[in-house]
Amino acid sequence: MSANLYDTDHAAWLTQQAELIRSGRLALVDQAHLLEELEAEVANYKRELYRRFRVLIAHLLKWKYQPDQRSSSWKGTIRVQRRDIDRLLKESPSLKRFVKSELENAYPEAVELAADETALLEDTFPASCEWEESEVLNPDFWPE
Repeated sequence: MSANLYDTDHAAWLTQQAELIRSGRLALVDQAHLLEELEAEVANYKRELYRRFRVLIAHLLKWKYQPDQRSSSWKGTIRVQRRDIDRLLKESPSLKRFVKSELENAYPEAVELAADETALLEDTFPASCEWEESEVLNPDFWPE
């Protein structure tokens, strides 16, 4: 019943699953797919953290390594990414356990992004992130 709906109309399937749970008809819940969806949702949160770190770190690198090019746009991007990460961590505090790993995972792509946007060579930047998580997330930290 629900497996077919899962394949043909995902939004309708989600609505159906919610209604089944709400009405207490748990035996009819598509448990296998629902578990997949829950696990995928956690992965989405981690990806969001990763993407935000990628942009934030790239802009911090640009800020430090091209001081003569600093702009209000870069500053705004840094502030927005920090605020959005802070909000994400406040709404889902359990994500804090992924901060270090997602920051480390995002760093190589942040270097690529910073290099592309500054025309600096990738080896201009350190091989690993030179800042602690607390600095990256600190709204008062601006690398000089």
